[in-house]
Amino acid sequence: MKLVSYNIQYGKGQDDVVDLGRIVREVEGADIIALQEVDRFWPRTNMVDQVELIAQQLPDYYWVYGAGVDLHCDNSPPTENWRRQFGNMILSRYPIESSRHHLLPKLGSIGPLSIQRSAIEASVKLSSLWLRVYSVHLTHLSAETRMPQINRLIDIHNSAEVEGFPVNGNLDGFDWQDGVDEQVVSPHSIIMGDFNCQPDSLEYNTMTGPKCDYGGRIISPKGFVDAWTETGNDEASGHTSDVHNIPARLDYCLISSAIRSYITHCRVDSNARGSDHFPLWVELDFD
Repeated sequence: MKLVSYNIQYGKGQDDVVDLGRIVREVEGADIIALQEVDRFWPRTNMVDQVELIAQQLPDYYWVYGAGVDLHCDNSPPTENWRRQFGNMILSRYPIESSRHHLLPKLGSIGPLSIQRSAIEASVKLSSLWLRVYSVHLTHLSAETRMPQINRLIDIHNSAEVEGFPVNGNLDGFDWQDGVDEQVVSPHSIIMGDFNCQPDSLEYNTMTGPKCDYGGRIISPKGFVDAWTETGNDEASGHTSDVHNIPARLDYCLISSAIRSYITHCRVDSNARGSDHFPLWVELDFD
C-alpha cells in the first residue's frame, strides 16, 4: 500500500502558478493521499472549489474534507451558500467507512497570523485490518502553540476506542440501523501531514518518544514511529520544505508502533514543483 502526504499550498507551485493538475500528477499512484492547505472559494485561487476539482481529477478515490478555516463567502448568494474554507483532505482507493473532523487548540493573535488548524480522520479497512488515517496541519507560530495541538493529537489517538464509532451501541429498533454496518474503531493510527516542527523539537520528541542516552528512542508500545527513520534514514535528512530559506524536515508520516513491521519504504519526492513543500511517500506491506 502506498501513502503520500503533501502540503499543496493551495496548488501554488515554486513558479508561483496555481496548478491543481500538477498536484494531481504528483500524487497519482498512491492508495491513500493526505493533503493539507486545500482551498474553497478564495480569491487567491480564482474562487474555485479545489476539493471538487481534485475529486473530479481523481475519480477512483473516495474522499473526505475538513475545514479549519470556515468563513462566509461575500460573493455567495443564499441559494449557493458558498463557504470560504481552508483545510485538509484525504483521498482513498478503499471505502472510507467513517470520518471525524477534529479542530486543534488555537491562540488568538493581534500580531503574527494565527489560523485555525485541524485534523481530518478517515477509517479504512484493508482485508482484515482496520486503520485510522489522519491528515493534519499544525500551526506555524511557535513550539508553545504547537504543543497543545500535539497533546490533542495524542489524546485523539488514545481516546478513539473509548469514544467508539460515530454511531454505536445497540441499534435494534432505531432508524440508524440500516445505515450502520460495522462499529469498528481501530487501535492503529497513521498520522500524516505538515507538523511545522523539526526532528530536534519537543513536539517531535513528544510524538515519537524521547532520545535514549544509549541510542534510539524510547517509544511507547501504544505510541508512534516515524516512517522516515524506521526505514533507515537519518533523522536530520529528508527535508520537505524550508524555514527562513534553510532546508527543513517539517512533514511526517507517524505510524502506530504496533504496526511498524509493515513499513517497507519512505521517500521524499524532491522533484515535485507543485508547492513550497515536497510530497512524502510511504509504503507498507500488509500481505
